Amino acid sequence: MLATSLRTDTCGLLRRADVGRTVRLGGWVHRSRDLGGLVFIDLRDRTGLVQLAFGPAWTAAEVQHAAAAIGVESVVLCEGEVVAREADRVNPDMGTGEVEVRVTSIRVVGPAVTPALPVARGRGDKMPAEELRLRHRYLDLRRPELQDNLVLRHRLMQVTRRFLSDRGYLELETPILTKPTPEGARDYLVPSRVHPGEFYALPQSPQIYKQLFMCCGYDRYFQIARCFRDEDLRADRQPEFTQIDIEASFIEREDILTMAQGLIGALWKEAGHDIPAQFERMSYADAMEQYGCDRPDLRYGLVLRDYSSVFAGLDFAVTNAALAAGARVRGVVIPGGAAWSRKQVDELEALAKGAGAGGLLRLRMADGAYDGPLAKFLTDDAKAAFALTDGDLALFVAAADHVSSPALDRVRQECARRLEIVDDKAQRFLIVMDFPMFEKDPVTGALAAVHHPFTASHPEDMQAYPDEPARWRALAYDVVLNGTELGGGSIRTSDPAVQSRMFSLLGIGSTEEQERRFGFLLEGLRAGAPPHGGIAFGFDRIAMLLSGATSLRDVIAFPKTTAARSLFEGAPVAVPADDLRELHIAVRGEGVS
Repeated sequence: MLATSLRTDTCGLLRRADVGRTVRLGGWVHRSRDLGGLVFIDLRDRTGLVQLAFGPAWTAAEVQHAAAAIGVESVVLCEGEVVAREADRVNPDMGTGEVEVRVTSIRVVGPAVTPALPVARGRGDKMPAEELRLRHRYLDLRRPELQDNLVLRHRLMQVTRRFLSDRGYLELETPILTKPTPEGARDYLVPSRVHPGEFYALPQSPQIYKQLFMCCGYDRYFQIARCFRDEDLRADRQPEFTQIDIEASFIEREDILTMAQGLIGALWKEAGHDIPAQFERMSYADAMEQYGCDRPDLRYGLVLRDYSSVFAGLDFAVTNAALAAGARVRGVVIPGGAAWSRKQVDELEALAKGAGAGGLLRLRMADGAYDGPLAKFLTDDAKAAFALTDGDLALFVAAADHVSSPALDRVRQECARRLEIVDDKAQRFLIVMDFPMFEKDPVTGALAAVHHPFTASHPEDMQAYPDEPARWRALAYDVVLNGTELGGGSIRTSDPAVQSRMFSLLGIGSTEEQERRFGFLLEGLRAGAPPHGGIAFGFDRIAMLLSGATSLRDVIAFPKTTAARSLFEGAPVAVPADDLRELHIAVRGEGVS
């Protein structure tokens, strides 16, 4: 119970065992029904609903009259006796459905205007537009669905804290006003009033600080950290977000992965799910080869294959040109896809083109015969190699891997959706390992870190290919569920000389530039750093998945829109010119009030 001087009980927790008790309640008027001789109010707080009953046998006439006039969403305090409902009036859809409160007194303590959107919804009622819900978020957050999501979010936070604290991790805070550093997205910059022309950055992650904690001897750290990234938004991205940030010393990769699997298991158990203690594992190379992406959804097959050797024996100009240029021909076989119309396959081709492919090559087996533009070029050996069965559709992309992989990934996902072969109840956890350390810009050839500049490379790769960093694998790992990345991390570079070389490979070559941008990390490493590594999980995304929500905005109290706007409070806004001058900032064009 959440008893206070104004209430003895909460609405949603009253049960048959409370019959005969006199209770004081406080809450919001969810619904009201005036039946003439009787008035009923459904009273709501965050624990649920209870029915209040007003009748001449137990309620004074003026109290009953006042109750009938109370508007929905008004806040009231009331007192009455808990009684059992008659058998034919029990409501099985309410936790309190076996009882009601016969009210003797009620008063309005928070009168409400007519709400801009309904909080109470009947079955089948259409939801208001999301923009309207976000504009009136104070009403939207009263809905039981969102309250349940935020309560679950709270529970998940407490499980995280208990799990890590019980294993010796210290919850430590890192700065919010920090130094701009490259983390893969644009920083949100904060001007300094006392240091004209200089700026702080809001952290994209606590990465450098948590490594410094390891240098300081705090060998197990975690933080439920607020992070900020000024990037284009999607349904699963927000400019400010929360992550479970973890770092540990004197460990190897397996130590972090064991801890990570245990934490995910504890979070899923809190939400009512039992999952395997050990997750499946796959190398980055295998994930890209077989599925075309580094976070594959394993709930269905449709595995990609390399058909280059088959096409090498065909007199087909498109594939011969691609093979001559060093590309490959890769594809996927769709059981039952031969029944799709030309228009349906054209739609798949549009997806492939949207990912950069020049098009899709098609081959199908219908009524025991090969059909499609490729059919006339097939040899007996090719037919045997394809080994299509009746009803199969084969789709191919002839291109370099960086083109064919994303194109076939999109095609694979759409085919699975059409075939309805995705098991929505299945939970296929996967750890993807051994990412490339660097990726090359296809135009300039410049190297960029696949994860971040502080990731350690496989020592054997550095020894085997000392002058070929593009061949190095990173000691990095991602945790994936059903095609969604839950989190990722790596073993870090703890040797300052190696870290300096990594910066040089990324184009931060001069000592002066390295010291200017990362001197505070390099100083910490030079002071003696233990072997260390960690992982970070997207907490909002985990809460979304475990609540069954379809958008991050349904598990964040006051989210931004996809245009990075806060509709409720109206941010961002233009700033008065005097305030800008005090910050030593001049804004050109719009943005000055």
